[in-house]
Amino acid sequence: MASSYPTLAPFVLKRPWLRKLLQPVANWYTNAAGYRKLGLRADDLIVEENEKVIKALKRLPPKEAYDRVYRLRRAFQASATHKLLPKEEWTKPEEDVPYLQPLIDQIHAEEKEKQALDSLTIIRSH
Repeated sequence: MASSYPTLAPFVLKRPWLRKLLQPVANWYTNAAGYRKLGLRADDLIVEENEKVIKALKRLPPKEAYDRVYRLRRAFQASATHKLLPKEEWTKPEEDVPYLQPLIDQIHAEEKEKQALDSLTIIRSH
């Protein structure tokens, strides 16, 4: 998984004792971030100003794109009125699954493959 930010996730996930140690901290941080209380998912927070993210947004299925825009507008409205959504409308942890990051990773892999093929040199042997 190629991401646009440095991560220690693979290191932590390979060590069960470290994962068990850091899981409560990760849960606390996610709750403290507050985006779920506004009905957002983690991938809704990815900045759209990156070219790869723009391409990934264009590849989203229409329903997922509509749901994303709805979540963002609802969050902006709640933020503007300085109110959180009712608790039943908060994003649940099981609903907070990546939907945009896999597309970004796919685009990154495609660009990497294209660059490798573009820089390919042909050596002729007689």
